[in-house]
Amino acid sequence: MSIKKSGIITICGRANVGKSTLTNALVGEKIAIVTNKPQTTRNRICGVLNRGESQFVFMDTPGLHKARTRLGDYMVNVVKESVADVDAVMLLVEPIAHIGEPEKQLIDRIRLLGCPSVLVINKMDTLPQKEQLLEVIEVYSKEYNFTEIVPISAKNRDGVEALLTLLETFLPEGPQLFPEHMLTDQPERQMMAEIVREKLLLSLDKEIPHGTAVEITKFSERDDEVIEVDATIYCEKNSHKGIIIGKQGAMLKKISTLARQDMERFMGTKVYLQTWVKVKENWRDNANLIRNFGYRDQ
Repeated sequence: MSIKKSGIITICGRANVGKSTLTNALVGEKIAIVTNKPQTTRNRICGVLNRGESQFVFMDTPGLHKARTRLGDYMVNVVKESVADVDAVMLLVEPIAHIGEPEKQLIDRIRLLGCPSVLVINKMDTLPQKEQLLEVIEVYSKEYNFTEIVPISAKNRDGVEALLTLLETFLPEGPQLFPEHMLTDQPERQMMAEIVREKLLLSLDKEIPHGTAVEITKFSERDDEVIEVDATIYCEKNSHKGIIIGKQGAMLKKISTLARQDMERFMGTKVYLQTWVKVKENWRDNANLIRNFGYRDQ
């Protein structure tokens, strides 16, 4: 079936509202890393879904937050640039009857854009009384006249199909933007780095994982179809390096095993993964290092 409609839809919202979970739910595959820690996504990640005669291109953005480092500045700029030149915008919020500063900033950008906008109220599974939903809708409706308001649970996929049906009405006529079997615009190397970084976020406590970056220094396929991946994990302090490696290397082994399992699922073949840990002090404030680790201007 040939594609007759295609369009770009941005998913924006504050940190930790479930943007990556929603992107994965919409695309039907895991293309964005998901943790319960804020600011998990650092780059703009593009997810592609072909559905009948329509091609959706979803842009998952970092959470809008107050920047404290150069990397933070980069992430905030990615969000601002992503809410521009798109066919529709989804503002993802939690079911709380209060509009915070990040939401106000994003609503201001949506207002200037003037394209179709959907307020997506996520985490409905956490709402004890569904009547509270009406209060949330009322508060946001007074702030801005959204094209539609849709309550969902991205985690449980409740309401995701209805959301897709709605979004399809916003797609303009046009040819497909990405090849048929392409799920994401992330290069395979970048996906491998993101998988390792997700396992760091899931396995380590507090601030340490946010001070880490992952560089893939080797990505090659052997004759026996095993993919060899060498990953270097950078952290900001020697003490952090010790924690990442763990007692007798136990933590690094755990992170590497979890990452290898996900890589094999993503690539559909065996993966031989080797990991190292190095210290790069204050890399989050070093523009050259930020670029080297794959956080480039979109």
